[in-house]
Amino acid sequence: MARPLRLQVDEQILDRAAGLFARHGFAQTSLQALADAAGLSKAGLLHHYPSKDALFAAAVELGREQSAELLERVRVLPVGAERDRRAVALLVDFALARPGLIALASRAISTLGAGAEVDPRDRGLDGIDRLVFALFGVDPEAGGTERLVRVVGMLSALAVLSLAAGHGGVAAEWRPHIITTCLDALGHRDPGPVPSDRSQVRV
Repeated sequence: MARPLRLQVDEQILDRAAGLFARHGFAQTSLQALADAAGLSKAGLLHHYPSKDALFAAAVELGREQSAELLERVRVLPVGAERDRRAVALLVDFALARPGLIALASRAISTLGAGAEVDPRDRGLDGIDRLVFALFGVDPEAGGTERLVRVVGMLSALAVLSLAAGHGGVAAEWRPHIITTCLDALGHRDPGPVPSDRSQVRV
């Protein structure tokens, strides 16, 4: 069933805002830049969200909700290669539809262990990082350096590749290669069949 147009518009605004917050951080992202990215005037953007703080909070909440939804789709599988393949396919389809939110999740993970110089809004991003790690059965506090590094590397590659595919208009063509690259980062050199049902992710 199609979602209401208002919800689609809001998600597009939040995805574009998330991309800017991911690239520049909260403090360095201006309200005017956010309005420009959304294709709105500053007044038009403020009609949707009354402040930059409200826009950031809404983008983080959308990222958290959709990460939690993806986790629900994979948690029935035990941690391992099959779950990795399912999680990667879901994440890639989500990233190609919402690259800004994936970039924001990547930023959340890139601030792990960062000191006090990082804006508190950019550190942790309200649990998005924990939800993404949970997709792959990783607890960053529990050690296991190789697996942690592989998951961080996979997400970083996904963020870059999904943005490039979107800007180049080659999402469908790149999709299987992005999946293969992500699985390779996780240590799965024989990815097996790639799920092709893009309807498995709500976008």
